[in-house]
Amino acid sequence: MTALELEAPTDPRGTRSGPGLLGRHPTRTAALACLVSFTVFWTVQRLAHVTMLDLMVYRAEGFTVRDGGSLYDMAATSAHLPNTYPPFAALLFTPLTLLGVPAMRTLATAGNLALLVTVVHLSLRLAGRPRHLPRPAATLAVSALLVWCEPVWTTLRYGQINLLLAALVLWDLTRKDTQRLAGIGIGIAAGLKLTPALFAVLLAAAGAVRAGQLLRSGAGVRAARNPWLRQAAVATATFLATALLSALALPRDAHRFWTGIVFAADRVGEVEITANQSLRGALARLLHTHDPGPAWLVAAGLTAALGLALAAASLLRGQRAWAAVTCAATALLVSPISWSHHWVWCVPMVILLGSEALHRTGTAARRWWAAATALGLLFCSFALWWVPHRWHHHEELHQNGAQMLLSDVYPLAGLALLALAGARLWRRGRRPAAGEG
Repeated sequence: MTALELEAPTDPRGTRSGPGLLGRHPTRTAALACLVSFTVFWTVQRLAHVTMLDLMVYRAEGFTVRDGGSLYDMAATSAHLPNTYPPFAALLFTPLTLLGVPAMRTLATAGNLALLVTVVHLSLRLAGRPRHLPRPAATLAVSALLVWCEPVWTTLRYGQINLLLAALVLWDLTRKDTQRLAGIGIGIAAGLKLTPALFAVLLAAAGAVRAGQLLRSGAGVRAARNPWLRQAAVATATFLATALLSALALPRDAHRFWTGIVFAADRVGEVEITANQSLRGALARLLHTHDPGPAWLVAAGLTAALGLALAAASLLRGQRAWAAVTCAATALLVSPISWSHHWVWCVPMVILLGSEALHRTGTAARRWWAAATALGLLFCSFALWWVPHRWHHHEELHQNGAQMLLSDVYPLAGLALLALAGARLWRRGRRPAAGEG
């Protein structure tokens, strides 16, 4: 039984026939379940002595800004980790210097758990919540389960900002097209990390196609008012504003980042390590090399083109949830480095597959439930850590076939999602011609 299959059973007329798995007070029951799950999660993390290493790096960036040091010469923590984010992120990290380490870690954990609930809520809004379950109950019940996904666990373990980025993007994608400032969230997310900028590219591509369609139909005014083009423009303007702000506040660091650091993909870590769940990491392990070179460039280029085409086609057909998860999977696959915790987009992915099951009956519903369950179990399995992996020991360069499959589970899941999106679009495209539309 998956998290989205929690609504009360119905009779053939679609009316409620019982209290359902969450009882007669689903919101109260779901809130209690979520509280228990989060409490156990928090306790287990503390017993595991999580270091929140990345959060400590963020704090060090804040101190560097305050002290007038060089952001891209600093090395934080005992692991000597460098700063890899745009300088705008360091400006936002400055308030962390006002907190003690224990208080900062507590607030970061609580904030990330709240952000997980936000991401689940926005994902349900995007994909469609269960019909007979109140939205708060659905949000809390799903959050209680998906908090145990490896990307979520690792995000909180390191004190990362991945859930914040996903929430900003989803907030934009769930806003009405009439919202003139829709796109700000994507722009801010891209200012913190560059990968979310692909969502602006998606909006621009889909908007350009829609504008061309409207112009060909003679609707010139409607083409000019295309909401996706406006959202892409707002996202781009917001991103440029973050770059301008950091250039004014930190001119030396901004110049160094945009002229050099942004191109230093290997600065963030070894490409082949199992934590890198991008196509580049998968190819490095497959080819037993530190740098897959042209092979990765070809694979990334083809994947980016295919993924954006599928996402834009989904958006043009009104399937915004599929457009969002397809674009997210594409960004994670083609990024030079996609750490396992970057894959918090597994949350809307699992929710979308569950939502597809809820809108079907019979064999089709069972297949979608099987897909949602398999994806959820994959991301909760921690399978990528079952292979030998020690920092700076390059053990991943000597993997056998089974170990490669385990260490590439997220890229394989991302490619499978693209294939599923493509098959879904192809089947829907055939229906009108077959008289089924």
